[in-house]
Amino acid sequence: MSTLKYIFFTVIATLLRLFPLPGKTGLIAIGNPDRSSPVFLTGNYILTLLRVKRAIEGSAYLLAANSRGINVWCAATGGHLTDHDVISVLKTSGIEQLVDHREVILPQLAGTGVHATTVKKKAGWRIIWGPVYAKDIPAFMRNNLQKTPEMREVYFPLLQRIEMAVAWAFPISLIATLLLLTFWQEAVFPVILLVCGLSFLIYLAFPAYSRLLSPGKKRIGFIVLDFGRGGFQILLWLALILGIIILSVVRDDLSWRFIMRWGLTVTIISVILSMDLLGSTPVYKSGLHEDRLLSVILDEQRCRGVASCEEVCPRNCFAVDRVRHSASMPGAGRCVQCGACIVQCPLDALCFRSPKGEIISADTIRKYKLNLMGKRMESSEKQ
Repeated sequence: MSTLKYIFFTVIATLLRLFPLPGKTGLIAIGNPDRSSPVFLTGNYILTLLRVKRAIEGSAYLLAANSRGINVWCAATGGHLTDHDVISVLKTSGIEQLVDHREVILPQLAGTGVHATTVKKKAGWRIIWGPVYAKDIPAFMRNNLQKTPEMREVYFPLLQRIEMAVAWAFPISLIATLLLLTFWQEAVFPVILLVCGLSFLIYLAFPAYSRLLSPGKKRIGFIVLDFGRGGFQILLWLALILGIIILSVVRDDLSWRFIMRWGLTVTIISVILSMDLLGSTPVYKSGLHEDRLLSVILDEQRCRGVASCEEVCPRNCFAVDRVRHSASMPGAGRCVQCGACIVQCPLDALCFRSPKGEIISADTIRKYKLNLMGKRMESSEKQ
């Protein structure tokens, strides 16, 4: 794919990032692969496919499993990328007739929904967990399929924050434009500027206030907003209201009609942009999900230091002692309760515990996946 074409599709996918964008499923040959070439597998979210294809150096096979056009982490966590989907594409794509080995490289973030032991048992393929980000694939391959701690961890760098700002600003601006054209046409351009400005402010300033957010605390504020203990969104809203009042004074038009109309507009936009702010980042659990209150519990009696937890943890919470064959969680405070470690542990040495002391077993986590509102539902995986 040419650079210009890649940029075009990336821009379109970024503008529509909040919506499912399915690409084709099945087998994709990259370069001139032979019977010993590596086999990669990812979901059929178009932006992921673009980036993985561009990141792979040399020749390889790429399998696109049906993730319903959703990105890998959300699809796997929500039961839309399952063992069945992985096994299905392995069995129907013809890849078994094209290579002599039975090793397939999956994105690490698929570990919340794809159980490596089940895939091995039912399909005969061993899953190797690749890096979190496609950009690290070349270094991962040069390092003999070994990940560094940096390759295992999710971050929220500037480029990702810009992408999220655009992903929120575009659809909100589009909807606002369609609504305002019918009854308040003169406000269309100012509202678009306001939406875009707030979106970029919220996400670009994230490092400055991120530690004030607390997914483990009770939500306060308008319905389900992640104000956290810092109240960043409240302060931002108050500043905007003050700005409206100052603007009305400067315009010599201090009227309640002006203040109320723009105050309501600012409030609606602030509510929409602040709703589930934590869930829009890769470093916090969604504020809508009750799982954010759970703790990962390690049973030291069952643990044998297999290190599957370390391989799939996106926050590097685990440390494995390969001499004593044991694991520990020195980074437990960074945990985002994704459950990947629980799903992958072959000895079921990990589980969730609720604030009330209730234990949620590994079998339950594997069977029931999170829907959009954070409720665990039975996976759509076919039995």
